[in-house]
Amino acid sequence: MKHFTVEQLVGATGGRFYGDPAARAREIAFVTSDSRQAAPGALFAAFVGARADGHDFMAQCLANGAACCLSERAPHPEEQPCVQVDSTLRAMGALAAWHRSRFDIPVVGVTGSVGKTTTKEMIAAVLSARFNTHKTEKNFNNELGVPRTLLNLDDEHQVSVVEMGISDFGEMRRLTRMVRPTIAVMSVIGDSHLEFLGDHAGVLRAKGEIFESMSPDCLAVLNGDDGMLRDFHPPVRRITYGMNEGNDFVAQDVENLGVDGVRCVIRHHGQSFEARIPAFGVHMVYAALAGTAVGWSLGMTDAEIAQGISRYQTVGDRARVLKTEKLTVVSDCYNANPSSTAAAIDSLKMLPGRRVCILGDMLELGENTAALHAQVGGRAAQSGIDLVIAAGALSRNTFEGAKAAGARAVWFENKAQLIDALSGLVQAGDSVLVKASHSMAFEEITQKLLEM
Repeated sequence: MKHFTVEQLVGATGGRFYGDPAARAREIAFVTSDSRQAAPGALFAAFVGARADGHDFMAQCLANGAACCLSERAPHPEEQPCVQVDSTLRAMGALAAWHRSRFDIPVVGVTGSVGKTTTKEMIAAVLSARFNTHKTEKNFNNELGVPRTLLNLDDEHQVSVVEMGISDFGEMRRLTRMVRPTIAVMSVIGDSHLEFLGDHAGVLRAKGEIFESMSPDCLAVLNGDDGMLRDFHPPVRRITYGMNEGNDFVAQDVENLGVDGVRCVIRHHGQSFEARIPAFGVHMVYAALAGTAVGWSLGMTDAEIAQGISRYQTVGDRARVLKTEKLTVVSDCYNANPSSTAAAIDSLKMLPGRRVCILGDMLELGENTAALHAQVGGRAAQSGIDLVIAAGALSRNTFEGAKAAGARAVWFENKAQLIDALSGLVQAGDSVLVKASHSMAFEEITQKLLEM
């Protein structure tokens, strides 16, 4: 992180300083909200959490060498130096926005209903073939995570890729004020956060807030195969990508290599190159196309872009392919919605042996939750999946949809019951997809499969 002083912190947040005036000159080398990480050079940001109040640890953090605290209450003498603000969350956003303004580099904001993290990682992999690239770590993509991401910017960085996730109106507007993207990438407008956003038009409207403060010479990179995005024309320059003709960047001759990834030819502006994507699932082609479009817009050659795509690495529990002596397991437990689950089912069809889907609840889908779960079950049946195993209250609809469409299907009230029955359902040689919303903790099922 590029260092700043306590004085600059006061100016960026508009907070009230407490302590020895000489402490205003102290340098801050990093920011943390974890008191265990507070050390010399730290700014400790005190948040009121569900389990603990960070304000209770300010004195300890300063005793351990922290340069300053950021607090929502006036500090006691032993808790100084300190900058008091009305809201630590808003102050962190203001600090991040100020820190971002210190860098005159391209910043890529990545959003969409499905595939944000995958697309962000692919774009970063591509750009890293030429540039020193800063990116969002893990999925720190909300109003708490984005400041954490931006505050890691340093003078060595030549470009930044920031994931921007929202669940309600107004959030993207606030994130955009911090990130100030020069390029905005939208993956898919799908069935996510419908509980708050209503319908696809609401999703696009909420995510489209990203363009409100972008200048006309900025760039939108849109998935032109998506029905909503194909006809969307934001007030900035626009390029599209997809597998259908008519896009600016098109993938052709797509070859699914199963667990070995995907190969395709990417065509754009009268030229083409072969790309090898070392990750499971045909949907990865869209991420590669987004990376190609961004790389091209920043002056990269096709050879550099292809090299970057080949270096992509799967992050976390997203479509990880795990092989044991008996099974091939696709663990995709980070998150789930109808679009991403359908893509995972389609990719599972390409794997050998009997195909088994273990599916859990998909959350925040609004009033059509039951129907959307049933549609996923029907999609699995129509795709020729040999066995659908569902667990969770909402997933009873998945089970019923699969069974009604002719698939062999079973349902369990909860995850524990499913795990107990697993050995009698899965057999040697199976390819198994495990997918559910993150809060379902289906990684426990993955672990059980690996132990079989």
